[in-house]
Amino acid sequence: MFLRCDETPQWPLLSAHFDAAGRSLDLRQAFAGDARRFEHFSQAAPQVFADLSKNLWDRQAEALLLDMARSCGLERRRDAMFAGQSVNCTEGRAALHTLLRRPAGLALPGDLPFMAPALAQVHATLDALLAYADAVRADDGITDVVNIGIGGSDLGPHMAVQALDAWRAPGKRFHFVSNIDGHELHGVLRGLRPERTLFLVASKNFTTIETMTNARSALAWFTDQGGRDVARHFTALTVNVEAARTLGMTRTFGFWDWVGGRYSLWSAIGLPLAIAIGSEGFRSLLAGAHAMDEHFRTAALEQNLPVRLALLDIWYRNFHGFNSRCLAPYHAGLQRLPAYLQQLEMESNGKRVDLAGRVLPMATSPVLWGEPGSNGQHAFFQMLHQGRDVLPLEIVAVHRCAHPFHGHHGMLLANALAQSQALMLGRSGDDAHRHCPGNRPSTFVLLEALTPASLGALISLQEHRVFASGSLWGINSFDQWGVELGKVLAHDLLQRLATGDVAGLDASTAGLLQRLR
Repeated sequence: MFLRCDETPQWPLLSAHFDAAGRSLDLRQAFAGDARRFEHFSQAAPQVFADLSKNLWDRQAEALLLDMARSCGLERRRDAMFAGQSVNCTEGRAALHTLLRRPAGLALPGDLPFMAPALAQVHATLDALLAYADAVRADDGITDVVNIGIGGSDLGPHMAVQALDAWRAPGKRFHFVSNIDGHELHGVLRGLRPERTLFLVASKNFTTIETMTNARSALAWFTDQGGRDVARHFTALTVNVEAARTLGMTRTFGFWDWVGGRYSLWSAIGLPLAIAIGSEGFRSLLAGAHAMDEHFRTAALEQNLPVRLALLDIWYRNFHGFNSRCLAPYHAGLQRLPAYLQQLEMESNGKRVDLAGRVLPMATSPVLWGEPGSNGQHAFFQMLHQGRDVLPLEIVAVHRCAHPFHGHHGMLLANALAQSQALMLGRSGDDAHRHCPGNRPSTFVLLEALTPASLGALISLQEHRVFASGSLWGINSFDQWGVELGKVLAHDLLQRLATGDVAGLDASTAGLLQRLR
């Protein structure tokens, strides 16, 4: 039996420490009183360096949080996930996304009978997928690749293709359609020619309403524009091979029940990225993620970067009461990273009951939001510096750039450093309007360069951080039942829009439906 974080003996000690020292901690004084604060609260992990020293915690708080994690059995929960046990208890599934990036032939951490065959299937599928990706990459007849998906079938590939644009195949353009709003599909198709376009339809069961509606409309456009050979121009990423074939899609790549949508970039869902960066680049992405997997799996908790980030998340959410975290990637290629991490964290940990179905007495996932720097500095950073709310900031910066414009990157990095410094130091003076209180927290995550390997490590880091914090809250980070209710109601309301039947509806929904007919 695992303990929830608030059930551990450390929880009241943490509350007492917060009241005595945590609530009033001043970062400026903390640095003045501890010459080794930066050294203690920063660390390197595979492909990533993180500075946690400008956060509102001290060594005692971290020590108590680490003891709490041990009392919760975090290490045993982590080992259970890697061993392929059914950690997704509400759906009776394992969460084996780490197997998708595990090298072939490497000894497995678990001893369950299906693990070795599952790894063999993973690599057989990966080899076939990457061979196809390289063939498309080399095919000059295909100039445009359109990925049709939603949620994890869109956010991950979209973010990663954009981030790794420097590796993109020359002569290839990539487009992503996810919204059921036809304006998005129309805007993409308007500039395409059917004979030079490849459509990737990504839906595990080939039943997702948004994806299948867009796919059928794309098929209709293809034939209306004189397109021929659906089998060449449409590829399905699904386990429902028969459903794909009924639409003429005979080339399919599948994946498994234990691949959750928000963890599916590493599977066949990553095909648009594999086409963009090639098989070598995609294998490098997997290697970077695997290196972070091994760090999370083997590093002691006190030097385990995903764990330390998760502990900070608990400290901020449940003691400081911070209900959001701002993410500012200081790299234009990472502009979709906030959207990707929104799903990863908020869909995983936005829960109100624990594993036993008990209503939680504390909050879980913060609201995650953000924009790239330095754009955000001219939008919402005003509130970070002078607003009444304390909003923790997480900066992701990249040391080396991949563009030829000398001088730009130094200014970008200087801005990233300046925001972190300004939030901590603030500004005093007689003019109240110019006063910045300072003592505002920030985390600084640094990649040496934005490469397939470093992006893989960064995503894996965030995945494990979410799992660790969810484990401490005692929740299932791998289901998303809250998404289902809206889908069910939408199906009913779609029929009512056609018939005008408002019987049994609340007055607001009935009134709006009548106005929309």
